[in-house]
Amino acid sequence: MLNVAIVGASGYTGVELVRILYCHPEVAVTCVTSEQSAGKRISDVFPSLRGRCDLVLENVEPVRVAAKADFIFTALPHKAAMEVVPTFLQLGKQVVDLSADYRLQDAQEYARWYEPHMSPELLQQAVYGLPELKRARIAGAGLVANPGCYPTSIILGLAPLLKKKLIDPATIVADSKSGVSGAGRSAKVDNLFCEVNDGFKAYGVGGVHRHIPEIEQELSQLAGKNVAIAFTPHLVPMDRGILSTIYAAPAEAVTGAELTQVYRDFYKGEAFVRVLSAGSFPCTAYLRGANFCDIGVTVDQRTGRVIVVSAIDNLVKGASGQAVQNMNVMCGFPENMGLEGLPLFP
Repeated sequence: MLNVAIVGASGYTGVELVRILYCHPEVAVTCVTSEQSAGKRISDVFPSLRGRCDLVLENVEPVRVAAKADFIFTALPHKAAMEVVPTFLQLGKQVVDLSADYRLQDAQEYARWYEPHMSPELLQQAVYGLPELKRARIAGAGLVANPGCYPTSIILGLAPLLKKKLIDPATIVADSKSGVSGAGRSAKVDNLFCEVNDGFKAYGVGGVHRHIPEIEQELSQLAGKNVAIAFTPHLVPMDRGILSTIYAAPAEAVTGAELTQVYRDFYKGEAFVRVLSAGSFPCTAYLRGANFCDIGVTVDQRTGRVIVVSAIDNLVKGASGQAVQNMNVMCGFPENMGLEGLPLFP
């Protein structure tokens, strides 16, 4: 049995980790932390956990946490994660970090989008945690940087096209929409019910969203050259889900049916990527609560542009589910262990 700690368990990704790991036959959650709710039972903070996980939330004391667990999930904001991750690694623990702190390989790039990095020596050690693309490296890793939600939907959506050189990378436009839970659980005026309900808005417009360098880093590796994209995220009045519509010019004439077959071949055998039939496209309602990424692809017959539509649950495949998937790969468990639940519908 693997003893697991969740550092930062009082946010949405934290409670989602508890929910998923409760059903994992090889895992016991032995420690949960929260600076704001220390001393409370996690089931008092999240009543959905009553009678299933009633651990008391503790302050983040890395040595004490490490004594209770073999494996650590850090579900903290950026900067807070890099204050504790190095200690966990020094104590011999494996870590999946759900923050942005170890996703970028270049310390200067991290400083440009966030702030100076406190442990830049770990950036090259950390493995970017998209199992469908980096499974072999994840299997031998001590530190895995769990991808962001928008990047997961976009990178999985574009990987077959870039790997097979079927599109012009200079023409990529990604238009993404997210449910409000993607903004976290902290109280913010922009996320109040009256601010969000019946509204639909763009934000981070003009190439300023912090997920851009992460997306471009991974797309550049797939393409074998530097890739810059136009990316605009949107907030929609729903709890969960991300849907990304991605456009690009094809490198040569191709049909939607041909591209669908390319995707089926590329993701053959992948438990969590579902390639839809030609002419079918994802809906976030069919992914709620599950670790799937659904992808549909076609060609606009008028303009000739390739159009990819990908959808995920931002809290599962976009965060906690993918983190557990990474843990499974790191620890030698079957990759789908604890993640086999079907989506909730309606």
